[in-house]
Amino acid sequence: MIKYISIFILFFSLFQLLISLVNWVFRVRLKKEIKTKTNKRISILIPARNEEENIGNILEDLISTSTIIMEILVFDDESSDNTQNITKEYSLRDSRIRLIESNGLERGWMGKNFACHNLSLLAKGDYFLFIDSDVRIKNDVIEKALNYAISKKLDLLSVFPYQIMISKGEKISIPNMNYILLSLLALPLVLYSKFSSISAANGQFMLFKADTYKNILPHKLFKTSKAEDIEISRYYKKKNLRIACLASIKDISCRMYNSLEESIQGFSKNINYFFGNSYVLAILFWLLTCFGFVSFLVKGDFLLLFVYLFIILIKRIFISLTSNQSVGDNLKYLIHQQFILGKIILKSIQNKRNKGLKWKGRTI
Repeated sequence: MIKYISIFILFFSLFQLLISLVNWVFRVRLKKEIKTKTNKRISILIPARNEEENIGNILEDLISTSTIIMEILVFDDESSDNTQNITKEYSLRDSRIRLIESNGLERGWMGKNFACHNLSLLAKGDYFLFIDSDVRIKNDVIEKALNYAISKKLDLLSVFPYQIMISKGEKISIPNMNYILLSLLALPLVLYSKFSSISAANGQFMLFKADTYKNILPHKLFKTSKAEDIEISRYYKKKNLRIACLASIKDISCRMYNSLEESIQGFSKNINYFFGNSYVLAILFWLLTCFGFVSFLVKGDFLLLFVYLFIILIKRIFISLTSNQSVGDNLKYLIHQQFILGKIILKSIQNKRNKGLKWKGRTI
């Protein structure tokens, strides 16, 4: 039995290595040479709830960007801080900025989905870019993203931002999401494969072709979902629509969480969606990646143990490079990250058992 378990673990690790290699070799960087001139215009749509620390930064970035942005709509989702006033101040500086005030969250909706849907009803652009308040942009990356979407004839382009990590708590938690994604899913296949299971998206940066979006109204379709980005991407694939997902574009950055506690709480909202909404698969993945070496020790096969550990290191290096993350930090904190991944999965299970968790003042 141990022999077969060892073989399975080794092949699973080799599979992860292959996927991580593919993602590194075929990564897209939206370089400057992507310069297809277009008369298409973008509506920037920003859902915001208690974002006084961030909203000014992203609006400042957008004000200085190119003329392809025809409007910047901010939906204030019943903020209790200064989000609304900051947005109003920026609207005086740039006429493209418009504040949309919520009349209250309607029953049966998740807050962000409700905000995005309402923004889409008012938007007038050829493309809708939904972007989170804590994202930062530079170097005409929105124009490059639009050009890429047009050149590939995409109905949806999503980007995982480069994650800014300062504290140790961030460094031992946030890389887990890139590790799961880039070791289990070959991102080039999101564009080229027709299987809906090979899908990915990140709600922090989602660029939709407006006509397609209006026909589907995806945020309304998945109004109760805590992982609407993933569900939307899968639905688009099922409808034979063209989507693509890019990993860690440096000109799109974000400091997602400021502490370990925030990271665990935040990622526990939707960690199970990375595994097809199955906690069994999530736990199995964690057990295999944490304790896979035990089978080789029990069997006494130290050569295969060395090979297995070498694969783990190379895999982590490829994923770190693709993610624009520190190779040194990710190797240094490898064991810590695995431990925290287990805590995130456990927290998610507890949330499900307790039927919800508190997020930005709401129970979800």
